[in-house]
Amino acid sequence: MILHATTAVAFLSALGAIFFYAPVEANQGIVQKIFYIHVASAFTMYIGFFIGFLCALLYLLEKKLLWDELAVTAIEVGFVFCTGVLLTGPIWARPIWGAWWDWEPRLTTTLLLWLLYASYLVLRGYFGISPRGRTTTSIVAVLAFLDVPLIHFSVRLWRGIHPSVMGSGRGGGMPFSMQLTLAISFLATALLFFLLLTIRFRLEISANRLVALRLKRSEES
Repeated sequence: MILHATTAVAFLSALGAIFFYAPVEANQGIVQKIFYIHVASAFTMYIGFFIGFLCALLYLLEKKLLWDELAVTAIEVGFVFCTGVLLTGPIWARPIWGAWWDWEPRLTTTLLLWLLYASYLVLRGYFGISPRGRTTTSIVAVLAFLDVPLIHFSVRLWRGIHPSVMGSGRGGGMPFSMQLTLAISFLATALLFFLLLTIRFRLEISANRLVALRLKRSEES
């Protein structure tokens, strides 16, 4: 309950900072405010997929069920935030770029990431929770994460038009009020991530225990 309450307070604080504290950006106008949710969701997506990558790698090395449970849980929640990134991005892009979608490097590599982890979830549903399925999907999770560095460095590697909001280069360099608002937004989305992670992890453990119990009863009968 403490995490629930803290997450709620953080989100209310983030919304207050976004609409009443952060200034309206001079060139982009009010639509720029979706940036705080968009970027915070992207950071949180990275956290989820990194945890999934690390736990999947540990499962491949140690074959402990705990690592697989944590991997699928973190990836599922990270996938939610990845979807949020792809939904909020076009809303921001339409009035700024004049198009809902532009096949520029960061957008394209982010879509590729979404497709890779969507494939992971489809394979997970196909194989179920068999040892072979856990191993196969863990390999996919490790390989899919290789796209994350490409997303991060895509603008520099391929000279994309995506703005660099954290640096001093093109599109970067924010006043303190915007930086603080982004920090609060990231805290809110990170807390939501760990709240969802906790709930989903408990469900995964319960599901695995139920399957194990059914197998035990079938063997006894």
